[in-house]
Amino acid sequence: MTSGRTGLRLAACLLNISEGRRKDIVEKVARAAVCEDNGQEHLPATVLNIFSDYDYNRSVITIAAPVDRLGRSVVAACVEAFASIDMAEHSGIHPCLGAVDLVPIYPLSGVDVEECGTVARNIAETLVCRVPGCSIFLFGQAHLPEKQSLVQRRKQLGWFNRRAFNAATVIPDVGLSPTLRHGLTGVGASPYVMNCNVTVDTQDLATAKAIAGSVRGSSARGLKGVQSMAFPHNGQIEIACNVESFDDHDGRWAAGDKSGYVSYSILGRTYHYVSPWLIEASIKKSARDRGVRTVGTALVGFTPEECARCAAYALTSGVHEFWRMRGGVFM
Repeated sequence: MTSGRTGLRLAACLLNISEGRRKDIVEKVARAAVCEDNGQEHLPATVLNIFSDYDYNRSVITIAAPVDRLGRSVVAACVEAFASIDMAEHSGIHPCLGAVDLVPIYPLSGVDVEECGTVARNIAETLVCRVPGCSIFLFGQAHLPEKQSLVQRRKQLGWFNRRAFNAATVIPDVGLSPTLRHGLTGVGASPYVMNCNVTVDTQDLATAKAIAGSVRGSSARGLKGVQSMAFPHNGQIEIACNVESFDDHDGRWAAGDKSGYVSYSILGRTYHYVSPWLIEASIKKSARDRGVRTVGTALVGFTPEECARCAAYALTSGVHEFWRMRGGVFM
């Protein structure tokens, strides 16, 4: 996966904000990533995709740019989000701790994950200067020297159970203690993480959680790199999966159509991830074993290769709001 024809060193941010119900706010945040001075100046970036969910009250905005320009666009979008979203008034079924809940930086082509970690740390430092009261925890390549993963940091902070979260006890990595309005924001870097959601036709949350657990990478027969949770959604239940790209040091996860694992390379480093069809097939089997059927699958945004290709096309073509060409998803 390269952008050799463009000579660009590309990175992306899948910006997670705690707003999925007010379309105008979501689009305003997305526009801030590519425009300055009230829209008079375009930044060297593109918004590739917007995915908003009403029940989750959450949106994922995919921003891509040359790696040395990405931070400026991400900070601009975050500043707009912090100004528009009040966590004290937020409600939604998806876990979250911050108005800007997650700022992950991923390499796309010509750049390594370590450099993305530097970009993430710079974003964190800039945000606490631009947004008084902003509170940040770091993860992955931005969390030095431990480099703890996003899941590890979230478990430490109580992200998975917001009711148990105690802001008074949190010591942020950057900034002051969390405020009611802004909450706590995660900023970090890792190899690309894809989002793939499968809906199951049941309202039995315990059964759905068992299905989610069966594909989780930490399970005995789970899928490598997959993290999964189950949420009530439109009268059914959605199995939401984060799909991590990972190094295959021992060669156990050979990529190919039959294996269901896909590989791509950046700067000579090969990464693997579970294909959406294998996730869907595995959840369908687990659901069927429990007498439940699946009713739909949604890939939130892109695979790593698609993200790199679309970013290269949009940036070389001067398309700053690529998401309008493919249509944003507002659920």
